[in-house]
Amino acid sequence: MYNVLSSLKGLIKLKSLSIDNHVFRLHYKVTVALLIAFSILVTSKQYIGDPIDCFSGGPVPAKVLDNFCWIHSTFSVRDAWHKRVGSEIPYPGVDKFNPGEERVYHAYYQWVCFVLFFQAVLFYVPRYIWKAAEGSRISSLVMDLSNPVNDEKKRCCSLDALCRYLRENRGFHRGYFTYYFLCEVLNFVNVIGQMYLVDNFLGGEFSTYGSKVFQFTEWYPSVRFDPMIQVFPRLTKCTFHLFGLSGDVQEIDAMCILPINIINEKIYVFMWFWFLILAILSGLMLIYRAVIVLFRPVRFRVLAAHAGLADAKDLHTVFAHCDVGDWFLLTLLSENLDSVAYRLFVRQLREQLEDKKANV
Repeated sequence: MYNVLSSLKGLIKLKSLSIDNHVFRLHYKVTVALLIAFSILVTSKQYIGDPIDCFSGGPVPAKVLDNFCWIHSTFSVRDAWHKRVGSEIPYPGVDKFNPGEERVYHAYYQWVCFVLFFQAVLFYVPRYIWKAAEGSRISSLVMDLSNPVNDEKKRCCSLDALCRYLRENRGFHRGYFTYYFLCEVLNFVNVIGQMYLVDNFLGGEFSTYGSKVFQFTEWYPSVRFDPMIQVFPRLTKCTFHLFGLSGDVQEIDAMCILPINIINEKIYVFMWFWFLILAILSGLMLIYRAVIVLFRPVRFRVLAAHAGLADAKDLHTVFAHCDVGDWFLLTLLSENLDSVAYRLFVRQLREQLEDKKANV
């Protein structure tokens, strides 16, 4: 397992530079790594064995029956979900043929690995857009100022260049902030959309899947029915037709064990709760952004909390000359610059802004 998943360590490794927040990273780092790991897991036969094993007791070879039922899907009988196991039926959803029976076909297990990988790609799209829009701006501005041990002359040159950039480009970072905000909106829309995507993929069962599983533990043992079995049955039926010796069509009624669904049910239970948590956190982050945009005093408090060692007087002066885009850039710089370098940067920028104002 370690060898299979070790290649994913790079996805969750923290970068030296930060151009987003923790909620954003949950989308493109943690969630992408989880979905790719799940996709690899459901295709790894050394952990689940054969994904399907069918038996009929008839003349059809087991390997042929396995391949046929995997390709053409298996089914459960809807009326047999709640019958008594052991006396009426051998397993929930498995029953003898009855004319007019309503069947529920299961073919999604063929596509689980592909859908999981596609979901991982969708979760990375906002990150890709933001990186393209950001254009390595923070990396260019930070230079060597993130290093706490630095040559004094080199630090002064870097601070002069950074202050000159902020002074000359003040008021031109609204688009920079807007791109980031739109990517956060895209994160929220993506996780909500993926909940609907998985719900349609599982035949409308995903929307209430997690809540049913949670309630299952509180039911009385005599009446409780495992909802995971209905969504991901471990034993299903399959019908195979072939010509007999006399040329007539024979129907082979097979039963199929699906070991892969033991993995699938755990994956989607976890995914239900994870997507719900991610949607709530992303929604709260959008509310936070709206408050930031609408209330200027809140922006200053956030900047002061990030600034650390910076002098309050210097921050007030610099903040008075900034709009929301400049504030966003200053906040990102505070997260990437060494605290001492950021304090010197704010002080130097304040002095230059006051000198400019005095000379006007």
